[in-house]
Amino acid sequence: MERKVLLEQLSNAFGPSGDEGEVRELIAEAIRPHVAELQVDALGNVLARKPGNGYPLRVMLDAHMDEVGFMITYIEPSGLLRFGAVGGLDPRMLPGKRVLAGRSRVPGVIGLKPLHLATKDELTSVTNVQDLAIDIGAEDGDEAGQWVSVGDYAVFHTCFGQLGEAPSDGRSGRVKGKAFDDRVGCAVLVETLAGDYQVEVVGAFTVQEEVGMRGAHVAAFVAEPDLAVVLEGTVADDLPGEEGAPPSTRLGRGPAITLMDRSFVADRRLVDWLIETAEAEDIPYQFKRPNVGSTDGGAVNRSRAGVPTVALSVPCRYIHAPVAVMDLSDFWYTVELLRAALTRLPLATGIGDGST
Repeated sequence: MERKVLLEQLSNAFGPSGDEGEVRELIAEAIRPHVAELQVDALGNVLARKPGNGYPLRVMLDAHMDEVGFMITYIEPSGLLRFGAVGGLDPRMLPGKRVLAGRSRVPGVIGLKPLHLATKDELTSVTNVQDLAIDIGAEDGDEAGQWVSVGDYAVFHTCFGQLGEAPSDGRSGRVKGKAFDDRVGCAVLVETLAGDYQVEVVGAFTVQEEVGMRGAHVAAFVAEPDLAVVLEGTVADDLPGEEGAPPSTRLGRGPAITLMDRSFVADRRLVDWLIETAEAEDIPYQFKRPNVGSTDGGAVNRSRAGVPTVALSVPCRYIHAPVAVMDLSDFWYTVELLRAALTRLPLATGIGDGST
């Protein structure tokens, strides 16, 4: 499958934390020809194993399938749907945004008191999530209940697409879509599993990262890796802002290597391994500004007796928002760097030999 087509399908898929089934089916279909074993655990993680070619090292590659979204908590007599946030949502982004709700994927819009009726205080403050509602066009609560139930999910209704003229190579240019955190990481992992390596690779497509890295805890315990690489779509805040404040990452500068985030400190041996690979292969890279965000790395590196872990990310603007923006060259270079790093891993010193 073409890389961009796969990324589009994953981005458009419905998959909030706890309801990742649609994403899981797409991934299983894409990776089945390239792995020796595929299993789905009790939480819904997909674990895919590729045996190595004689080198005794097991590498876990992690990417989470879930996205931020909403859970329906109450159906008003008027037919409006009250909801709670699933994962980290910015209330400033929500009013007027289109969503898909329920198992029937009913289109709706997040409603807010109109400008003409709002008080002065309401006009100068951010509306709380509990004061918003999803309007699916139902006449009353009974009609709304025919389409949506309490406990159903909703996600942003955003279609993947090209920004500007599409380059002929299909590996550059900028695209927009929802859920780049972390469907872009899933797409990188799918592409990586299509290669062959001397080391054993366990691809872990995990669930419920946005609500506490829950799937990664289980996946890492089962996989028992010697080391792990967490793949993410991460914050790119290269926008006008406070003078002198460095951006976390920048679009078009290549994959971002994490030194430390709020959930874990990257293993320096693995950081050096990625740097050495990038420089040997002439692949651009950048560092993610420390202490920004959290990843599955915070769960994986504490599994069992501990797992040396590093995170490798594709920069994306506006993650956790209705629309994100990504540079396809960053995506392509991330795939290239990870594949080259796995190929070079048996040559890396101090990794997997018990040294510190």
